[in-house]
Amino acid sequence: MNIEEIRAYCLTKPVVTECFPFDEETLVFKVADKMFALSALEKSANIVLKCDPERALRLRETYSEIEGAYHMNKTMWNQISLQGNVPDKLVIELIDHSYDLVVSKLPKKHRLALGL
Repeated sequence: MNIEEIRAYCLTKPVVTECFPFDEETLVFKVADKMFALSALEKSANIVLKCDPERALRLRETYSEIEGAYHMNKTMWNQISLQGNVPDKLVIELIDHSYDLVVSKLPKKHRLALGL
């Protein structure tokens, strides 16, 4: 997958917005103003996604292309190289997982108001 495919997929998710809160190069995807994915446009060979801590460890053991995300809480954030052996189907699944984790932490009232 490339950044354009990832961007197109992320924007199909309900109430997702994109922004550049850190700098002009780091594209961030948010749901209800909470970050669930980011990627540097200049170095778009990686995507950073939130992940359940136990699953994050299993993924890191299975794929050398998945590691704790630089400058993030490495317990819950993985950096995935898109130029390796991680199947596109798994990348999509991990985007969904990240999105779902963030949505699940929103207050129920907020989720209902957003139709989530």
